[in-house]
Amino acid sequence: MARNTGSVCRLCRREGLKLLLKGDRCFTDKCAFERRAYAPGQHGQSMRRKPTEYSMQLREKQKVKRIYGVFENQFRRYFAMAERMKGVTGENLLLLLERRLDTMVYRMGFAKSRTEARHLVKHGHFKVNDKKVDLPAYIVKQGDSVQVREKSREKAWFKEAVEGIDRRGGVPEWLMVDKDKGTGSVTAYPARDQLTMPMNEQLIVELYSK
Repeated sequence: MARNTGSVCRLCRREGLKLLLKGDRCFTDKCAFERRAYAPGQHGQSMRRKPTEYSMQLREKQKVKRIYGVFENQFRRYFAMAERMKGVTGENLLLLLERRLDTMVYRMGFAKSRTEARHLVKHGHFKVNDKKVDLPAYIVKQGDSVQVREKSREKAWFKEAVEGIDRRGGVPEWLMVDKDKGTGSVTAYPARDQLTMPMNEQLIVELYSK
């Protein structure tokens, strides 16, 4: 599947939010968003007219897609799944995105960014419940165990990733991680208030409900 090959820092600037797409670099003074916190392009610093209701909904959808690294068709499928689930559709949508294997790998601290996590999963560095899984979109369930393959634990990328866990905010409380063994388990699903990235999922629900 095709991926964005341009500057990911432009995506952060376009959304007006640090999306943490470049891992540890986002926490240093080299972060492009810190140096140029305005939209890219020649008119990025100019005054813009008041956004319409539709443009606000569209921007929110684009922001969430970019945070989790999914494309439109896949995002629509997640939304359809969220509608069929019990509970609030918007919260269900975010929960499904959080349960993706690449997101879980990132949250557990085994990768420095979601982009790196997706790349590592595709190359077969992880197992779920002792079975190799190379699909980043694999939905992890409560009670599942995610393991770094034994040979992969000796790789430099793994050692660098676990060393920077605290710098990236630590491991969420709904996950249990053993950094030395390269294993993590899902003890619970996150509550909405535990997802700290600023996202207004209701705008996405309104957009797809038109």
